[in-house]
Amino acid sequence: MSGLDELYREVILDHYRNPRRRGTLSGDYIHAEGNNPSCGDEFFLDIEVSGDTITDAAMQGYGCSISQASGSMMMDKIVGMPMSDLRELIHNFKLMMSIEEGDSPVDEDRPGSVLGDLEALQGVRKFPVRIKCADLPWATLTDALDQVSG
Repeated sequence: MSGLDELYREVILDHYRNPRRRGTLSGDYIHAEGNNPSCGDEFFLDIEVSGDTITDAAMQGYGCSISQASGSMMMDKIVGMPMSDLRELIHNFKLMMSIEEGDSPVDEDRPGSVLGDLEALQGVRKFPVRIKCADLPWATLTDALDQVSG
């Protein structure tokens, strides 16, 4: 295993074992739920929006290390981010994971240059069945954003 692979593995395990923003919100918030019926993973997301910005967020759920780590990494990124930037972040994540067509935002020669810790998940592309695990939190976030703009 290369040093970079080992680093990515550690980042994923850290987010899985110590998920960021685990819990629920109180007050006015948007709630979205996602599940992956092929493996049983579930992801629940609460976001608080003020104006055009996510001001707070919380996650719950259970499942494999990939889905839960992806959600934790996502939570690190989204609080304080304007909605327009969130849509771009989601798109860039899906490009990196080869879920959407286009050029990946990840520079393979310069890890960490675009998506930060999220780039640790790019190795999941080698296992197509696991891509849905990594995407579950992002699909749930998209559902939540659709409630805001809907």
